[in-house]
Amino acid sequence: MSDERNLWYFEDTDLFEVLCPKKTPYLEEKHIPGVYKKDDFIYFQDQSSENIYMVSNGRVKIGTYGPDGKEIVKAILTRGEVFGELALAGEDKRQDFAQSMDNDTHVCSMTIEDLQNLMVDNAELNLKILKIVGFRLRKMERKIESLVFKDARTRIVDFLKEMAMEKGQKVGFETMIKNHLIHKDIASLTGTSRQTVTTVMNELREKNLINFDRRRILIRDLEKLV
Repeated sequence: MSDERNLWYFEDTDLFEVLCPKKTPYLEEKHIPGVYKKDDFIYFQDQSSENIYMVSNGRVKIGTYGPDGKEIVKAILTRGEVFGELALAGEDKRQDFAQSMDNDTHVCSMTIEDLQNLMVDNAELNLKILKIVGFRLRKMERKIESLVFKDARTRIVDFLKEMAMEKGQKVGFETMIKNHLIHKDIASLTGTSRQTVTTVMNELREKNLINFDRRRILIRDLEKLV
């Protein structure tokens, strides 16, 4: 089977490492990955919540619109990350939208009904789903608190720390993050401006706290990043 057909079973994805194709062979023919061009919508706000999704290739933006119609970016997801999971928690209609950010973005979907059938008498799967939903809710709570109580520079620094803890690779005292975000993306995720992100990132680099290019962000010492 190709990588696309196996995408529900990526070993590095906590939730779906238990969904071995040997246990659920009927699902691989039923749930074929969708391929999207840049800016294509995977689902819209207020659309019926019927599926859960995972990114196989490319990037997916999760967002919503404010009362003034301005786009609010909640998350930018990459390979192996799950979205649309609130349908499992009783969400009838989508509270946000999901949009492809790159050409040749591959996304696999599974119906909530099929996933619920897999969850029957599977304590390990139930626990992993609960962890993912809980993690997303806690992350959203932290973001709201940050927007309310912290200044722009602190929000950007906290965002870098969060990325380091979630996706960073330790190399001695240093932490390397494979970077898939431009300054505009970081600005959207932190509720700041692109100019502010650039200013803060350059300041941190001048202090030798970080280094960065288009492919990576290197944090010299996570404990000293303030």
